[in-house]
Amino acid sequence: MNTSEQRRATRKRTLDPVEVTDALTGEKLGHVGNLSREGMMLIGRRQLNDDALYQVRFQLRDRTGKPHVLEAGVHEQWSEPAAISGQYWAGLRMIALSDADAAVLAEWLEEPDV
Repeated sequence: MNTSEQRRATRKRTLDPVEVTDALTGEKLGHVGNLSREGMMLIGRRQLNDDALYQVRFQLRDRTGKPHVLEAGVHEQWSEPAAISGQYWAGLRMIALSDADAAVLAEWLEEPDV
């Protein structure tokens, strides 16, 4: 799926694996492929439900290296098999994020890749 025309915010790839879990069930959904203020690409072992809402948790480090657990409400926009057999990509739009978590995310996105 070509989603580049639909993106409004620049996405940043994670240098280290960032695991994403379902905050309600504890199920490991996969890991972040890339992340922006508005959403993320999730790489997982199963296809997510079409048009579904999820409450997810993931951890980012701030400029000092301190880890922060962020919790976000997300809406599945698209999902498709990945290039690697047994993996799926999903586009998730952020629909709910606390001000504190949004600040951590913004700080992380502004950090240059090293």
